[in-house]
Formats: sequence, C-alpha cells, structure tokens
Amino acid sequence: MRSVSLIFSLVVLSATPSCYANEDILVSAKQVTALGITTVSLPSARTGEMSGLPAQVVIPANQLHIISTPLPAIVEQTLVGVGDNVKKGQVIARLQSPALAEAQRGLLQSAVQHQLARENLARDAALLKDGIISESRYRASKGSVLETRAVLSEHQQMLRFSGMTDGAITKLQAGNNLSSMLTLTSPIDGVVLEKSASAGQRVEAAVPVFKIGKLSPLALEIQAPLAYASRLSIGASISIPAYNANGKITAIGRSLSVTNQTLLLRGTAQQGAENLRPGQFVEVSITTGTNNPVQWEIPNSAISHIAGKVVVFTKSANGFHSLPISIINQGTQNSLVSGTFKGDEKIAVSGVSALKASMMGIGGGE
Repeated sequence: MRSVSLIFSLVVLSATPSCYANEDILVSAKQVTALGITTVSLPSARTGEMSGLPAQVVIPANQLHIISTPLPAIVEQTLVGVGDNVKKGQVIARLQSPALAEAQRGLLQSAVQHQLARENLARDAALLKDGIISESRYRASKGSVLETRAVLSEHQQMLRFSGMTDGAITKLQAGNNLSSMLTLTSPIDGVVLEKSASAGQRVEAAVPVFKIGKLSPLALEIQAPLAYASRLSIGASISIPAYNANGKITAIGRSLSVTNQTLLLRGTAQQGAENLRPGQFVEVSITTGTNNPVQWEIPNSAISHIAGKVVVFTKSANGFHSLPISIINQGTQNSLVSGTFKGDEKIAVSGVSALKASMMGIGGGE
C-alpha cells in the first residue's frame, strides 16, 4: 500500500502542466513525508574563496640537503638518527677512509715539491742576476713553481671536498700527521629525514648517507581545476583549516596534469608549518578576492541535472521551487556552486528524484 501511495503522490505532483513552466512544484506536507523529502538550511555564503582543493605538503628544494661520502669509506659511527634535530656544522657521522690518507699523502708530496721549486727559483734568480745562467733556465724554474703550485692547489681542493677545513689542511702541512678519519657534518639547521648507512657498513664515494631538511616553511603542491585559472594570482592567501596553517601561492603552473587535467599550484605554509608533515595530503582553501561571485558549498545529493540545466530545489510556501545554479568545483560529497540564493533558503537533499521527475513531467498528464 505504501508503494502505491508513493506512486500516487508522484502522479499528483506531475499532473499539473503549469508546474514545469513556472518551475514551481506544489507539494503538501503529507506528500513530503510520503516521498521521503528532507531539507537542510543553505550553508553560509563564501566570497572569493575556493575550498576543498587537494594538496600535498613537501619540503622546498632549497631546504633539502643530501649528505654523501666524498671518498670510499667504512662507517665507524653514526651520531644521529631519523627525526633528530641537528645544527649547522654538527658532526653526524665518523668514517674510516684509506683514500683520505692517500689524498693527504698526495698533499704533503705536492707541498714538498712546491717548496723545492720555489727554492730553485730563488737560487736561479740570483744566478741570473750574476750572469751565471741563461734566462731560459730561469724561466723554466719559474714555470716549475707555477706547475707545482697548481698541483698543490688541486690536492688542497680534494681535501676540502672530503670535508677538511682550511685550518685542518694547514695543520696537516705543518705537522705531517696523516689521518684516515673522515667526518660528515650537517650543512644546515634541520631534521634528519633519512639515514641509509649504519656502523660497519662500507660505502662508496658519492653514496647518500643522510637526508636533512629544514621544515619551516613548508611548501604545498595544490591541484586546482582549469576553470579556476583566471581567478588565481601569485600572492593569494592559502589556508588549511584542519591544521590551523596558512600561507601564500608562489607559482601557478602553465601545463595541465595528464591524469586529471588540473593545474599545479605551488605555495608556502608560512604559519602553522609545525602542524604539518612532509608527504601529508591536506585540503586547502584559496582566497581569490572580493570581485568573484558569491559561492555556497552544498551536498551533491541536492544537485539535479535537467534538460541541460543544473538546479537545486528550495522550499517554498506551497512546495518547492527549482533554482538554476552553476557548479564551480565538484567534490566527492560536496560541491561549490553559485546562484541567485537569498541566503536563508532550505534546500532538498533527499527525495530529490521525485521532485526532478515532477519537473520533467514524468508519470502524469495522461
């Protein structure tokens, strides 16, 4: 009997020819109950805001550092672990590298050769002044000094690359004390994100051992529909309500994603970055200014597509009124729309199919 009553109610709704023309549907309170039609209040309006955009938290490229071994070595000790805070210049690992001792020996040899070349040049300069040797011999001695100086500089640069400071190199040249101890230090104040070696492990040259990042500010990679492109601008405010963070757009992509045809926006989370984690997926809102249309976020169940139009059904004194809307951004559960709402309407969110059928004239008039 209930199914017959529902069909009868639907026929009554669609039996009036003027319903479709006036976009008004006469529905009694009894019919509303029988058809399972429920309404909710229209959410508060939003001006110049795009919400619910998916984004991923990433570390800016200039705040991410990979620390690798400059020479083949064996890890003797690691002094920090994943998640530890480190300071710039802090020793984070010690390694034993025979190649480092070999490089130091090369430095000492080149230093001795350079010193001998300088002494020979000084002697030949005095002999040339007394007319004992030819000028060509003096020039050969001068060329030897330049050559040995270049070799010495090369060895010094190799040791700098291995992590030795200028002070340590000068001390080495003065004391001739070779060491195979290689130390790795942090280049920034940051947090250890990855560690790929442990004590006793042999590592080759240029193999990454640590990844260290500075976690403030953090960057955001945001996916935005192409329809938003004309409303976006660099410097627009970004908010992440769920994590009490905000920032600004820093770049707007020029190409579309092949998979979902969206624009890539880049931004920074300047405040509240401590509430976010690299790699985290969040939803962001972007403020686009006050010149954009007023928007409402409503449930997808309230939206109907009829004869090429998109409408919602608002409660009226004698039933419901169909109101055309435009979809700005469609989400999985809610969509952002614009329309000529007054702001105090109640919209149908269930039983909408009966109202849609009535508006289309299905089920009656025969």
